[in-house]
Amino acid sequence: MLSWEFPPSSAGGTAAHVDGLAHAMQRAGHEVVLITRLVPGSERESSIGGVRVLRVDIDMPWLPDQPVAAVASANHAFVSCSVRLGAWRPEIIHGHDWGVAWSCDVLAGLYDVPVVTTFHGTERGRHGGHLPPGTATDVNSIEWWQAFRSRRVIASTRLMVREITGGFEMDPDHVKRVPAGIDPAWWEATGPGEPIGEPRGKLVFAWGRVRYEKGFQVLARAVGTLRPRIPGLECMIAGRGSYLPELQSQIDIAGVGDLVQLPGFLSDNELRAAIHRAGCVVIPSLYEPFGVVALEALAGGAPLIVADTGGLAELVGGTGTALLFEPGNAAELADCIERALTDQHLADDMVRRGHELLQATYSWDAIALRTIAVYQEALN
Repeated sequence: MLSWEFPPSSAGGTAAHVDGLAHAMQRAGHEVVLITRLVPGSERESSIGGVRVLRVDIDMPWLPDQPVAAVASANHAFVSCSVRLGAWRPEIIHGHDWGVAWSCDVLAGLYDVPVVTTFHGTERGRHGGHLPPGTATDVNSIEWWQAFRSRRVIASTRLMVREITGGFEMDPDHVKRVPAGIDPAWWEATGPGEPIGEPRGKLVFAWGRVRYEKGFQVLARAVGTLRPRIPGLECMIAGRGSYLPELQSQIDIAGVGDLVQLPGFLSDNELRAAIHRAGCVVIPSLYEPFGVVALEALAGGAPLIVADTGGLAELVGGTGTALLFEPGNAAELADCIERALTDQHLADDMVRRGHELLQATYSWDAIALRTIAVYQEALN
């Protein structure tokens, strides 16, 4: 496997998916080697739960104002890392997103094996179906090329499958749906120093990469309308990203600077503790191809509110595990938050249904078996 994202470079999203899938593959009896970036706090080579992890220094010459060129340059380091494999040879190259497209293609040629690619999102989807000129158009072209160079393509939702088959004009049989997974037991567990059985308060919690399409600005506006309606209300939006300064401005404009905390990055343990303490978790995304944060919130036992969009709607719509609101509609979101924080029977019922959904559908071992079936198709 090759991935631009893997802990500790980030904790959620693609990184969490690659981590969970790799270890489930190993438990199923397969040898897994992962090549990823070297970041502060990581080692060049390690074995984590039986998964061999090789990390590469991507600090190579590039043009600083051209992000696509920077990523392409870094792929040379991914390819050169393969000499550390020694006599070991892969049967499948599995790439995650466009950031490793070039290195996957080259390694597949070197080892004469097929490539399987998982798209965790597409550039066209992130821009609402419209591609602005510049980097977004360039990345879309790379994704298109990557999809056609892959023997099979994996997407986590039916929405993403349609996005890939339609946007890249692909044979539908070429694209397979395999949902993302989660380890419910870890998110349910109580961390060190965390009170057991403490009642949930009035904390509205959200987290993720701080970008416009994550919709955190909508949550800030909703909190502003709830100030007189819910005494003791507080809100925390955790994460880092390029939209953070603009989000702070939106919080100031909404007049909720005293209610909304922006703590930045939270470790896994801090994140789990915040979910356990939250009166509800909100995922206000304007676009979300899958939404693994929704699974993490359900596993942590938090009442969940999500935007009725993309993979989020597909994930929880009609299951009774969450309240849904129109994307971008701050007033509707505020009503959902009020219901979740004041109707204990409703909150308890959503938590119970969420636990049942996770156990039945989204364990990593089940996801690994479905992924292995895609490998078999590629090999055949």
